[in-house]
This record gives sequence, structure tokens and C-alpha cells, in this order.
Amino acid sequence: MNFTNLTESLTSSLSQAWSWWSEGLNQKDEWARTALTVSSLALLILWFTWINHLYNPRLPPGPLGLPIVGNLPFLDPDLHTYFARLAKTYGPIFKLQLGTKLGVVVTSPSLAKQVLKDHDTTFANRDIPAVATTMVIEYGGSDIVWTPYGPEWRMLRKVCVREMLSNASMDAVHSLRKREVERMVREIHEKVGSPVNLGEQLFLTILNIITSMLWGGGGGGHEDERITSLGTEFREVVGEITVLLGKPNLSDFFPRLARFDLQGIQRGMRVLFLKFDRIFDAIIEERLKLMENEKGKESKDFLQVLLRLREEEDAKTPFTAKHLKALLMDMVVGGSDTTSNTVEWAIAELMNNREAMRKAQEELEVVVGLDSKLEESHLPKLHYLQAVMKEVLRLHPSLPLLVPHCPSSACDIGGYTVPKGARVFINVWGIHRDPSLWDNPLEFNPERFLNGKWDFSGNDFNYFPFGSGRRICAGIPMAERMFMYELATLLHSFDWELPSDSKFDLKEKFGIVLKKAMPMIAIPSPRLSCPTLYT
Repeated sequence: MNFTNLTESLTSSLSQAWSWWSEGLNQKDEWARTALTVSSLALLILWFTWINHLYNPRLPPGPLGLPIVGNLPFLDPDLHTYFARLAKTYGPIFKLQLGTKLGVVVTSPSLAKQVLKDHDTTFANRDIPAVATTMVIEYGGSDIVWTPYGPEWRMLRKVCVREMLSNASMDAVHSLRKREVERMVREIHEKVGSPVNLGEQLFLTILNIITSMLWGGGGGGHEDERITSLGTEFREVVGEITVLLGKPNLSDFFPRLARFDLQGIQRGMRVLFLKFDRIFDAIIEERLKLMENEKGKESKDFLQVLLRLREEEDAKTPFTAKHLKALLMDMVVGGSDTTSNTVEWAIAELMNNREAMRKAQEELEVVVGLDSKLEESHLPKLHYLQAVMKEVLRLHPSLPLLVPHCPSSACDIGGYTVPKGARVFINVWGIHRDPSLWDNPLEFNPERFLNGKWDFSGNDFNYFPFGSGRRICAGIPMAERMFMYELATLLHSFDWELPSDSKFDLKEKFGIVLKKAMPMIAIPSPRLSCPTLYT
């Protein structure tokens, strides 16, 4: 039976049902009226179900929701663990109605491969959260994170990877990283025997490292002093921005309400963005003055490289001032919290696994020695510590659901249709802890990575903490260097113990970045043979 015949048949049945119902009313036959009413409703439901099936594709399974709000009232704040539990009931791909937005969650290597590799181009765009629209509008969508896939995004990615994150570029700003790490060691050494908030210390150090690589500062000149003072203000703004980015926002679930900004999140971000942009303008102005005074000298930070790049002619995709600011923003906001939290997780896991801590510190003694400072040149020889890094990123990926993808057209994934515009989450946290993929997945065991089988390339969908495909994290080289340098320095320079009144825990707190629920507070004691190595 074709659709037209079915329509005529159902229409006829509904007409007959209505006649019987009316006749039943006239006869005041209670039983007939009830039976015919139920029959009519059943036919109506059948009708609308069939129409819905014809015009809506086969969506993935998922839990029932409520009218209007869908599944929103039932969401657990720790989305990564909540999604992992739902996957056990509904399978490796399921849907959630999040207000008027359809969410699709993928929790298997094979389906992740379909999204991130097989249909990479279709899923190469992002579903932009309302709180980020301020920066997107002001910078014209000119950043690595939110720019739609196309020529402009490819140009930005090329600039970021070639000019800022290549090995040569990273080597060129080595002295700036070293300066900030040595400053961290001095500050911690001054607190020997007292509790140190490692999360706070790590965040400030990583942010200082990133801003130093981006625009220098601290060299002793008047311009550098001005840039350093701007950097202090900048840290406060970045901290507030990351808080707003992590807040649940009704505007994301009901886009038509975004213009009303019922929670005031967008207004708050607008204020912070204006501060952000003003600081960028001041830093760029100071750097341009410095470059004018140092004509002919080699670039010594990323900002100088980008400013010179802005002057080059490129008819197809010119690199503008907005592009420059957007890339600086991506580097700071995207690199500070993620790296500092991962190092904090590493210290916590090692303190909870003393045998692994002993092996890591013994390796440092062999490679570096207790009578020398650790240098970045030592890092490639620290094979066990590299395994520690990979194991930490397996258990605690910085972005447990990655950055949500948004298909540009409807696409078949795992036999189900993912509609255009859906918000697609890849639960890399759940995949990394899947007992069918990993032996003893909840155990912290760096040895599993000593065989060199897994890397960060995104080609193995059992392990891809930085994502995969076109949208794989552009900052992997910088993240690796900073993580290894900071963690190795902390383990080489100090022993760490919990305060006597503290209890150890590894509870997670979900947000834009996966954090420890409780800050890592630890007491340092010196390991190096000579006190002058700390000064």
C-alpha cells in the first residue's frame, strides 16, 4: 500500500469512527461512546506516528523526556559519567532532547571513527554555545575553535601550526618557558614544609608560560614592565571567562530565548570580552613600539611573528587583526586550564600510587641527577614519565566529551540518522574506561603505555584524548612540552606529602575542563642536593 492509499484509508477510518462516536452519543450508550473514543484516539496516534516516521528519519534510541524541556530535568551535573551510564542502557549511540536542541552521544570507538574520520567533513563544524557568541561575533568567528570548516579555518589552522606550534617556533621561545618554570620552583621552595595549593600554583604558572610565549614580558625594559602588568590583569579576566564558559545556560537549550539572556551569562561575557579586547589592544600597541625600536632583530615571541604575518599580502585569505586576537584568545583560554588541570591530576595519581611515583623519580635521578636542574632537553629520555602523561590523559581527558560537533547535513551513524544541526558529543572519557577495550580500566597503570602502541595522533579510536580528524587539537605539541616540563620539574625538585589532616580523593568535577572536585593540597620537601639549585 502506497502513502496516498494509506492516507485515504486512515481518513476513511477516522470519518467512520467519528460517525460511530456521534451515533453512540445520540443513543446515550456509555460503553459505545467510550470504546469509540478510544478507537478514534488510537487511530489518530497511528496516523501521526506514521506521518512522523515518514518525515523524520530513524533517530537513535534514548530516554523519554518531558514536553518542552525534554531530558533537561534529568541530567546529572557530571555529564561524562551520566552519559556512560545511559550508554549501558541505550547502546553506544543514543539521543537526548535538550530543550529544543537534539543531543546525540557516541560512546564506542567504531562510531567515533564514523563521526571523526569517515564523515569528518560533515561533522567538522561546531555547535556554538550562546556564551561564546560574543567573542564569535566580535572576532567574526575568526578563531580555531568556532570558525566553520572552510578556507578561513584552514588558513588559521596553518598559521597556528606552522607559525606558533612548530618545533622551531617552540624552540625559539624555550628561554621564556624556562624562566617561568624556574620562578615556580623558587616560589614553591619558599613554602617548603607548608601546604601548597597545587592547582592554583599550576594554573598561574601555565598562564604565565603561555602569555610569555605569546608576547614576552619580564625582560627588564619599560615596555616589558607594562606588558607584565597587563598580564596580571589578563589572568583575572581569563579566570572569570572560564567560569562563565562552564555554566549551564538556558540559551543553549532554547535558542529563541538567547536574545533575552535570562541568566545574564552573555551580558557577563560581553563585559569580560571588552576587558579582554582592551588588554589585547594595549599589548599589541606596546609590542609594535618595541618592534619599531628593534628593527631587524629576530622575533622572540609569537605576537611579533603574527604581527609581521599580518603585514603580508594574501588575496585569498588575508590574516587580519581580528584573526590575530582570536588566535591569542584561543591559546590562552584553551591552553591554560587544560594543561594545569592535567598536571594536577598527574601529581594526585602519583601520590596515590607511590610505586609509580618512585619509578618516575628514579628515572629522573638517572637521566638528570639530583645535582642538576632539569632541562627541556632531558624530556625525550623520560620514557616512564611520558607513559605517566598518557595514562593520566586516558583516565582524565581534559575535555571528556571533546568539543561538541555539529553536522552540516543529516548523516547515517551506526544505522541511525543524526539530523543536521544536532549537538554531537563524543564521550572519550567513557571509551577510555571501557572494560571491553582496556584491562583494569579504573587502575592507574602507566606501564600499559610503555609499549609505544598509543600516541596522540587520533588514529586509534580506543585512545584519542585530543580528539581526531580535522578538528583535532592544534595545541598538542605545546601541551606535551608544557605538561612534561612542569610535571618533571615538580617531581625532580620536590617530594610531596599530604597534610596530616587531609584525606586523599580523586573525585572529578565536570565542567568545560575536567577538574578535581577538591583542590590538590600538598606539602613539598626539597630533593635536590644543593640549595642553590632552587635560587
